[in-house]
Amino acid sequence: MYGTDDAGYRNAGPRARGGWNRRRFVGALAGAAAVVAVPSPAPPPEPHADGMPPNGTPPDGTPAGAGKPAPESRPTHPAATGPRPLYLGTYTSGENGGKGIGRASYDPATGTVTGAGVLAEVPDPSYLAVHPDGRTLYAVDEREDGAVTAVRLADSTVLGSRSTGGSAPCHVSVHPGGRWLLSANYGSGSVAVHPLDASGVPGERTALVTHSAPPPGPGQQGPHAHQFLTAPDGEHVLAVDLGTDTVYTYRLDTTHGTLAEVSRAAARPGAGPRHLTFHPGGRYAYLANEVDDTVAVCAYDAGSGRLTIGDPQSTGSRDGVTNYPAQFVVSADGAHAFLANRGDNTIARYAVEADGARLRLLGTVPVEGDFPRQIALSPDGRLLFAANQRSGTVGVFHVDGGELRLAGEPFASPVAVCAVPL
Repeated sequence: MYGTDDAGYRNAGPRARGGWNRRRFVGALAGAAAVVAVPSPAPPPEPHADGMPPNGTPPDGTPAGAGKPAPESRPTHPAATGPRPLYLGTYTSGENGGKGIGRASYDPATGTVTGAGVLAEVPDPSYLAVHPDGRTLYAVDEREDGAVTAVRLADSTVLGSRSTGGSAPCHVSVHPGGRWLLSANYGSGSVAVHPLDASGVPGERTALVTHSAPPPGPGQQGPHAHQFLTAPDGEHVLAVDLGTDTVYTYRLDTTHGTLAEVSRAAARPGAGPRHLTFHPGGRYAYLANEVDDTVAVCAYDAGSGRLTIGDPQSTGSRDGVTNYPAQFVVSADGAHAFLANRGDNTIARYAVEADGARLRLLGTVPVEGDFPRQIALSPDGRLLFAANQRSGTVGVFHVDGGELRLAGEPFASPVAVCAVPL
């Protein structure tokens, strides 16, 4: 996803080589310096034991999970056999960039990545997502005139591109029902919805919302939507905005594709929220704050769509190292979470406790690369892939509970900013 990290790669002038002029390193550092402590957020209007856990304890003081049924866990996929596809996001503008969406394969047993080709010559496909039916891949075209592009995986046919209505889209996701495509425009601070037909082809936008309030956080010049995802209930979609230090919840009309705002969750000023990942139980989520180098456990109420952000916690980064946490992933059984640390160049390992209400830092593992921009688990959960932007490599790790073990030498891929294993 698009963030302060790009300054080290693309420092050319506006619209250099057709790309977007990236990145606000000065603004990001100013935001980090301006962080101030704030009280824990207020609980939802009707407090309950699922409320926000400052450091793991719900607002009413009840031990997390007390009197509650255990959350349902998603089943772990059976172990895959034979080579599996791996799709790679990159930047095509600028020196040493890629030529489009990369295509490789990996061995699900050893983690070895082989082959290098191009699925489709899409411009600046920095973030990728796959349709729930597995037939279509979507990429953002992270340029000033932003777009989303659909590619049929069976024959690499580009099915079409649609404008996102904003600049520098950095995130794309598909609603679980498969009918709606969600995208976040970092440059213009807006989120968009596109309908998808039965073949996965995107249509004209049905919604475009720009984050005009609250005002930008410390060191920011405007809103910067960084992620747009669907909550586990399927009725609400959440937009994470780094520029306004806010996570917005919208109700998605799944008939017409329109958005209605229902709540806002305020991160502490200067936090710079970047990426949110839900626990399989659906009641909690984990937020990576890019600018102040923290993470937070969030409580989520499916009935109202309200998210409540908890107290800041450590990313495990070393003292004196400038670090920008990028992305969380959570194991299918909900027992462990992993965080990509750009700058510290590690993956932080967490034990997930109290039915999802608490994160306990276990330690960090070096990525053996530079600037892990994005991480992803294989469908069976046995491998973790780290896309290392500055070193142009994809690191692969064997996952054993909360332990990570490097699976051989990292795979070379130009300006690797996203890896999607199928």
